[in-house]
Amino acid sequence: MTGPARPLRAVALGGGHGLHATLSALRVLAARGVVDAHVTAVVTVADDGGSSGRLRRELGSLPPGDLRMAMAALASDDVAGQRWTTLVQHRFGGTGALAGHAVGNLLLAGLMDTLGDPVAALDEVGSLLGVRGRVLPMSREPLDIEAEVTGLGSGGPHRIRGQVAVASTPGRVRRVWLQPQRPRACAEAVAAVGAADLLILGPGSWFTSVLPHLLVPELRDAVLAASARRVVVLNLAPEPGETAGFSPERHLAVLSEHAPALRVDAVVADVAAVPVPDRLHRAASSMLSPGGRVHLAPVAADAVMPRHDPVALADALDAVVAGPQAPHPVSTPPDGQTQHSGGS
Repeated sequence: MTGPARPLRAVALGGGHGLHATLSALRVLAARGVVDAHVTAVVTVADDGGSSGRLRRELGSLPPGDLRMAMAALASDDVAGQRWTTLVQHRFGGTGALAGHAVGNLLLAGLMDTLGDPVAALDEVGSLLGVRGRVLPMSREPLDIEAEVTGLGSGGPHRIRGQVAVASTPGRVRRVWLQPQRPRACAEAVAAVGAADLLILGPGSWFTSVLPHLLVPELRDAVLAASARRVVVLNLAPEPGETAGFSPERHLAVLSEHAPALRVDAVVADVAAVPVPDRLHRAASSMLSPGGRVHLAPVAADAVMPRHDPVALADALDAVVAGPQAPHPVSTPPDGQTQHSGGS
């Protein structure tokens, strides 16, 4: 498919394996000349589990794990880039103090500590790995996710805190918010969103990796005001815990509940993951900008493991950006209000 006259400036928002899939697809599109090779990743910073959680608790730094994974997705394919990528992704075994830590997590934590700025630390590691784009945190401060959950026993809805707790809850997540409730966005991330031609939200853990970007007021407002094409990529399957039993339509409904003013130009979903396409089309209709559409395509790598195939996802994204973009009005929240800041 023929690319645009000028490669699109692409920004992907998310975290974990879902963001890695999107960034891998964008690299395919960069090779085709559809998007600029300097892709920007804006990454969640609320992880409190595993190596990231330990470093966060011990050092007070941003949890580095999702940032490291985004770096690996954008690293150079040359020998040096791949050598360093293998190293930063290496995780120590054994039973000692280093057990479970990824080398890249330690490197990022150390650079954040010595440089005093997470963005500068990320840029340094990006240079080491030959990253042509940029990896940015959605906020320079570590955040916590809180959720209202039902089905945890008597007494009505319960409030739980922490990304791991929300992701693994046996209850049903109703809504989430951040602590602090109005965190400052990373200025470089806001600027990247404002300058983008293509914004991609999802796939990923819906409540803990995707929605948090829309709960940081400055970042949410930048997404709403952007003139870029806005694309939502749906997950291949519900995740045990936070989205157990969710249909594709329910994912969109939750997105709208947390960001009512959000309008998107396309919703991309795996054709095999949408049992009733008409329902998804109806659910998306209130969220789509004029001329927007739902695009169903085979984007799964295989039927066993629910993961996106980078080339197939790139093909789907190529299809939704190939046509002319219909102008859409700037979306803004009501005056004096924020959307689902939640909490007490």
